[in-house]
Amino acid sequence: MNVLPKALNELIEALGNLPGVGPRTAERYAYFLLKSEPNKAGQLSDALGKLHSGIDYCQKTFALIEKGQKLSPLYTNPSRDKSMVAVVADPFDILALEKTGGFRGTYHVLGGLISPIDGIEPEQLHINELVKRIDEDDVKEIILATNASVEGESTALYIQQQIGNRKVKITRLARGLPIGVDLEYADQITLGRALEGRTVL
Repeated sequence: MNVLPKALNELIEALGNLPGVGPRTAERYAYFLLKSEPNKAGQLSDALGKLHSGIDYCQKTFALIEKGQKLSPLYTNPSRDKSMVAVVADPFDILALEKTGGFRGTYHVLGGLISPIDGIEPEQLHINELVKRIDEDDVKEIILATNASVEGESTALYIQQQIGNRKVKITRLARGLPIGVDLEYADQITLGRALEGRTVL
């Protein structure tokens, strides 16, 4: 027998599907929304409804962009240096690097990291597109800004192999980043120093 109304149970279940949200947290979120003004729940509902229809991926960098755009403003901006590309795993890693205020190049989002145990193979990532960009944009430096994890290191090594003999400097973020910490959770000072102190592979 359900103690709670069906609508509330369904909301708790939906919230519980989010990463890091356990059953108790899902219940608290659901109860908060129930107690709040109806417009707060409506605002959340509207935002969720527009999530997939309002977002697209840049055809060149695979960063998140507004629906209807083709290229990321971080790529088309004439003040950005297209010959320098920071390679990141996920779109939110761009946000982390941008917050440092110290990078004026462009980005390339892989869409994840190589992880056979999770079923993620190199062919599923945007590595071939990166190699193509090196030739098309006359890229001079590739900054491998993947996480300092086994998956991040494996992906960086694979990319280095795919780039091969092309005349491009390949650098890696300096080891100011703690092992196992995702870029989006690193503090800005540590991330800024890691960017400045990147090393040639």
